[in-house]
Amino acid sequence: MSDPTRPRGPRIIAIANQKGGVGKTTTTINLGAALAQAGMRVLIVDLDPQGNASTGLGIEAEDREFTTYELLLEEIALGDVIQPTSDENLMIIPATVDLSSADIELISNEKRSFLLHDALRQTAMDGYALDYILIDCPPSLNLLTVNAMVAAHSVLVPLQSEFFALEGLSQLMLTIREVRQTANPNLRIEGVVLTMFDARNNLSGQVEKDARENLGDLVFRTLIPRNVRVSEAPSYAVSVLDYDPNSRGAQAYKALAEELMHKQTAVAA
Repeated sequence: MSDPTRPRGPRIIAIANQKGGVGKTTTTINLGAALAQAGMRVLIVDLDPQGNASTGLGIEAEDREFTTYELLLEEIALGDVIQPTSDENLMIIPATVDLSSADIELISNEKRSFLLHDALRQTAMDGYALDYILIDCPPSLNLLTVNAMVAAHSVLVPLQSEFFALEGLSQLMLTIREVRQTANPNLRIEGVVLTMFDARNNLSGQVEKDARENLGDLVFRTLIPRNVRVSEAPSYAVSVLDYDPNSRGAQAYKALAEELMHKQTAVAA
């Protein structure tokens, strides 16, 4: 039974697409940074064994003693696993390649689909006064991704503006439907964000047209452009908003954060 005296928890969003290279981690990092710069308190949960979100926010491999692996599979205090970043309002639970074996270890656990759900709702989380938790999912529909969807209120889908972009969506939608039917009936699709958009390219325009015709209002108005600054920022271990705040990429992620916050306000009303 929920405790009515507890503060309302953060909005938990799983950022997922089983296709790699669609801008999933890039969107997680930069959307998180944009929300943080807008005054929101944000936690990124790196659930991808590649650990790219952790690297992209400056968490060195030797500083990842406690990670999402321990969060899922061991009794670990949140204070040991949550790390600050260079952005004051942005924190992260890092990941290492150890997480790649978690799928096998989770199979024998009766609560295997609910481990992240429970970890993110422990009372110790209240002290962080978070507004958003963004979960960077692995590029596959495995038990880690299912954990993210069971834990989340919604799923945000980055969609690369390239040929066959919509083809992989059907399997993702089926997985979301299955999770909704079996474990998280309130899970909804937060929206689809078109990434790596090139206005000079007819194909990008066609992908946008197809996406809006098929998915309607689920597609965010904001388009994330193909931008060299966005690509360069991770090598400096910062978001594009810190690397070049005036770049088109940084401005686009600010706009996406504003659109997301506006949607949340509208839903709450």
